[in-house]
Amino acid sequence: MKNSGISIFLLFLSFSLHLKAQQFEKLYQYVNPLIGTEKMGHTYPGATAPFGAVQLSPETDTISYELNGKYNGDVYKYCAGYRYEDKTIVGFSSTHFSGTGHSDLGDFLVMPTVGKLQLNPGTASNPESGYRSRFSHQNEKAEAGYYKVKLDDHHILAELTATTRVGVHRYTFPKSDQAHIILDLMAGIYNYEGKNVWTYVRVENGNTITGYRQTNGWARTRTVYFAMKFSKPFKSYGQKNYDGKQVYNGFWRKFDQTKNFPEIAGKNLKMYFDFDTNENEAIEVKLAISPVSQVNALENLEKEVGNLSFDEVKAKTQETWNKELNKIVIKGSETEKTNFYTAMYHTFINPTTYTDVNGEYKGLDQNIHKAEGFTNYTTFSIWDTYRALHPFFNIIQPKRNGDMVKSMMAHYNQFSMKMLPIWSHYANDNWCMSGYHSVSVVADAIIKGNYNGDAKAALMACVETANKRDYEGIGQYIDLGYIPAEKSGTSVSNTLEYAYDDWAIAQLAKHLGETEIYNQFIKRSENWKNNFDKTIGFMRPRLVDGSFKKDFNALSTHGQGFIEGNSWNYSFFVPQNPDELIKMMGGKKKFASKLDELFTMHLPDEFFADTEDITREGIIGGYVHGNEPAHHVAYFYNWAGQPWKTQAQIRRILEMQYKATPDGLGGNDDTGQMSAWYILSSLGFYPVAPGSEDYAIGSPAVNHAVLNLENGKNFEIEAINQSSKNVYVEKILLNGKEIKNFTLKHSDIMNGGKLSFYMSAKARK
Repeated sequence: MKNSGISIFLLFLSFSLHLKAQQFEKLYQYVNPLIGTEKMGHTYPGATAPFGAVQLSPETDTISYELNGKYNGDVYKYCAGYRYEDKTIVGFSSTHFSGTGHSDLGDFLVMPTVGKLQLNPGTASNPESGYRSRFSHQNEKAEAGYYKVKLDDHHILAELTATTRVGVHRYTFPKSDQAHIILDLMAGIYNYEGKNVWTYVRVENGNTITGYRQTNGWARTRTVYFAMKFSKPFKSYGQKNYDGKQVYNGFWRKFDQTKNFPEIAGKNLKMYFDFDTNENEAIEVKLAISPVSQVNALENLEKEVGNLSFDEVKAKTQETWNKELNKIVIKGSETEKTNFYTAMYHTFINPTTYTDVNGEYKGLDQNIHKAEGFTNYTTFSIWDTYRALHPFFNIIQPKRNGDMVKSMMAHYNQFSMKMLPIWSHYANDNWCMSGYHSVSVVADAIIKGNYNGDAKAALMACVETANKRDYEGIGQYIDLGYIPAEKSGTSVSNTLEYAYDDWAIAQLAKHLGETEIYNQFIKRSENWKNNFDKTIGFMRPRLVDGSFKKDFNALSTHGQGFIEGNSWNYSFFVPQNPDELIKMMGGKKKFASKLDELFTMHLPDEFFADTEDITREGIIGGYVHGNEPAHHVAYFYNWAGQPWKTQAQIRRILEMQYKATPDGLGGNDDTGQMSAWYILSSLGFYPVAPGSEDYAIGSPAVNHAVLNLENGKNFEIEAINQSSKNVYVEKILLNGKEIKNFTLKHSDIMNGGKLSFYMSAKARK
């Protein structure tokens, strides 16, 4: 009777969980990973799990980073490995960045072929010369957690899915006694001769291999371990070493290591595995990765997929995606849902998990650590993501964002230089972009109650990072209040970004009652004024002697003291103190007029020709939405007393910069920042200055949304009479009480309730 009771209880529990799961809307069907794969978006279409360590996706070419000893500009098109414009695929690799403007990764490229074995990739114009294959978008499909494509030259159907740490390939072959699966261990994104430091492979048995690869690229000490398991034993295997002639060859030369030899090592290796296949026979390949060891890679494989079939893994991952996407449920057209849930999908790709199933990871000190009580993350593109992605996480993914701050603190504690991350991945800081914006992420999370670690230790890490005098002009910034143009080509933007970061540190210090630190950094946060030239109304480079640089053009993005932007966009980069900026620009009327000019001027191509991150698609007037520095600017009309212009511009940007097409992003998605801007702005509010509890209200583009919060509460948003013409806010009610200052607080959202927008075609002036 006792066992019978337990069985009934388990049956009831299973049924209850099933009912609960059924309550989720099938939202993953609206995700289209092909959005952003054409032109400037730099997203990838392949399979990944939410915040997954594996991003299994196709590569469409093998462009080298180097050409004739210099940077090859064409490689920029391949930051994500895949270009929608291309006609051939060279294989499917396990690691990718989503939407970045620089790159690395592309590990463990796998390609199935039939016929004569070829180990070189060939060329796009002559794919028959190598293992690559033509493909057609008509025979391609991308979903959340799933990708498939027909490889026309080999008559093979390739399918991909993934768990957090394991990529699963399924290749359906024609009948052949010359079927091969190639493992190209030389391939990589932003590749060049000498990037591979060392590679090792061990054949464990007739269907399992393990190994690792170390590379020296954007991350200079990146080592990735792998375990690869075939669903069918290979009949033979072999390798080719492309290292070239060496003076010392050792005594491994006693063996023929090219065929059926179980242990190989070198810098540049390619392997192949031979099979006999029947018509429509599917071979599955499970490839797990680890930052720690081959043993951990095997454990990741067994714990996450074990004996699960491809279809079972796909279903499990898509169910996980569905759960994550149901954190926000909107009402809208099919196109609106596609844009919205693809944006959510892109925000939930990065940062990526950087712990094995046993909690271990390799730290910046190159030692093995264990994440106790949190998940360790990597891939922090913080110059981009502090603006909207991490603030979005503070609402929708607060637990994960708290873990991300813990990951940043682990970075700080393990780093010999004792700095919070600038741009980190795989136990490295690649130092890309400017500012020390991790302090913004840390401050915002703590102030909003999403960090359960030692807050004062986090504050001190922020202070130490901000006082690193030998990093990017910080010493001059502290001493002079600005960075001299003679010392840095990005002197102005660095000064402006440091000033905002210092404000964020001040807010954290104030929150923690550290008055002395608050006073120090709130004073530093006003340093932006030192680069403002009142005579012309623009931010301008300043020389050591205090004078402004004479040769200056506010329209140009090159050689004017700014990184990836011009003075027209950066002159509004004072998110921490818009009231003072308005005062210095001549008052609200003049300020609003200058904003009008920004959004209506024409910016000729010549002024951004030298900045590959900015193209015509991402520009509205002179406002560059395809890059991040001015993402808050449309909301500044609120401070200028003309909120209806914020509303009109937000809706204009949403319509022009986000489309449900492969070329639907006007710029790099930058690991989710562009997408986070879309989500928050579509909901009707935006964090102009992370580190504050305040959100600026704009114009919602969804009719209705429910935010299902982690604390168990719901925040409902309704936009009454919202349409493509009714973009203006007539009235805003929060739980029935009118909001008149166009400001929403974080606590208003997290306490649950209802935000009602009454929309109109007529501006309320």
